[in-house]
Amino acid sequence: MPLPSLARFAADAMRAHGLRPAFSPQALQEAAAATPRSQADVRDLRELCWFSIDNDDTRDLDQLSVAEPEAGGAVRLRVAVADVDAMVPPGGAVDAHAAANTTSVYTAAGVFPMLPEVLSTDRSSLHEGQERLAVVVDLRVQADGSVTDSVLYRAAVRNRAKLTYTRVSQWLDAVPGALPQLAAVPGLEQQLRVHDAVATQLRQWRQRRGALNVTTISARPVFEDGRLVDLQPDAKNRAKDLIADLMIAANAATARFLAEQGFPSLRRFLQSPRRWDRIEALAAGHGVTLPEQPDPVALDRFLCERRQADPAGFADLSLRIVKMLGAGSYVAAAPGDRAPGHFGLAVSDYAHSTAPNRRFPDLVTQRLVKAALAGDPPPYALDVLEQVARHCTLQEDQANKVERQVLKAAAAWLLQDRIGAAFDAIVTGASPKGTYVRIAQPLVEGRLVRGQEGADVGDALRVRLVSVDAGQGFIDFERA
Repeated sequence: MPLPSLARFAADAMRAHGLRPAFSPQALQEAAAATPRSQADVRDLRELCWFSIDNDDTRDLDQLSVAEPEAGGAVRLRVAVADVDAMVPPGGAVDAHAAANTTSVYTAAGVFPMLPEVLSTDRSSLHEGQERLAVVVDLRVQADGSVTDSVLYRAAVRNRAKLTYTRVSQWLDAVPGALPQLAAVPGLEQQLRVHDAVATQLRQWRQRRGALNVTTISARPVFEDGRLVDLQPDAKNRAKDLIADLMIAANAATARFLAEQGFPSLRRFLQSPRRWDRIEALAAGHGVTLPEQPDPVALDRFLCERRQADPAGFADLSLRIVKMLGAGSYVAAAPGDRAPGHFGLAVSDYAHSTAPNRRFPDLVTQRLVKAALAGDPPPYALDVLEQVARHCTLQEDQANKVERQVLKAAAAWLLQDRIGAAFDAIVTGASPKGTYVRIAQPLVEGRLVRGQEGADVGDALRVRLVSVDAGQGFIDFERA
């Protein structure tokens, strides 16, 4: 499919789901003229060996990290988050666009960024070799993975090396020559080894408390000469897990900081699964009995056993579990209230804070943190945060729908010559509105239009492709 046609389809899908595909002239002008605000009380940490790890093609770099071993096996871990608020004042045209969409939307036709690219991929991005303002989360992690101390402050930082998930994962797996940057950046190799160790400790600490050890796969579009040629799995790897573990720790510390300051906050919440009975039945099919009440420790034990017993099928099993757990949401927490928890991460205090270039809740949280650091009152009242939480949850869902719709349009074009072919599938949605399944090659969802009776989320089926419509993004299957 030619990229321009897919891009027009994606823009139409954005508008149909209440999202803005383009910035207003005022927002673009405002972004072009933006300069950093408020540089008081900023520590100079530019000489530390900060580095980033992200996707190969990522240009909106939100965080850096650096780690120092301490006595007794402890590690001082610092995570620097881009100070986007310094470039995006509340109430401006850029802020209005960010508040409307609330997220960057990543489609098979390209990215619809939350912030103009002059900011998100340039001035507020933590690019290699560039001095940037940041909010630093400074953690002390003990040898058992517990975080015993944390403090937040503003700082000036410089990214010493922009690394990629693919290359770092290869290096961690001892692939020769995977990271040529090691020779050019003194101390970088030691940093990576300490990071790998502390991330493992943080992960094991959460897993002992029920953090779920799942492996899910998303689709990555592959283009050649401006044409879509495939949708390939974009699987997790060791480096992605490393960064995820660090960001979870930083997000939890940020939530605790706001609570300690008596500030309201936005929290990321995942309730105990409503479909626990389905998870019980799935485990029983593998000869495992789970407790009658939701138990993350028991569920993770089952997942770990299945990962070892069937590595090839673990991604499909993970998808079935994730679908049964349901989606997360944003909620507003009042000062002093018992914080809502996150079932999948085994974290009781959790706020999205580490991606302010691409998520509006993170930008809101950053503004709350900076106000607390400055001794100012909260910039958002609780009732306003409640409205923001509801809107961000809604728009996140709409963005996910756009991403799926564009992906299906791309996949429909790829599948148009395979009518009648049969595929293995997993049921990913079942409601009065329709039953949906996911196939693996290409990695995409479609609707089950015949034979859907009795199909429920997580079921494994054999399906046959009956029709596609690239213009509408429709892919229809029947049970084979």
